[in-house]
Amino acid sequence: MFEDDLPTKANTDAIIPGEDLSEFSIEALEERKAALTGEIARIETMINSKQSGRAAAESFFKKG
Repeated sequence: MFEDDLPTKANTDAIIPGEDLSEFSIEALEERKAALTGEIARIETMINSKQSGRAAAESFFKKG
């Protein structure tokens, strides 16, 4: 079997909701927390952007 034929490894840094956290160190948990906090901020920014776009579109079409 060739290396190219082997399945690729999944992202070991992936955060899985509901995952057992008891095996993680405090440092690893802090890193995960920071990553999730950053992702939440990114999501909130996108929500705000989409809401602004929606409001602009609704305003435009209500004028007509």
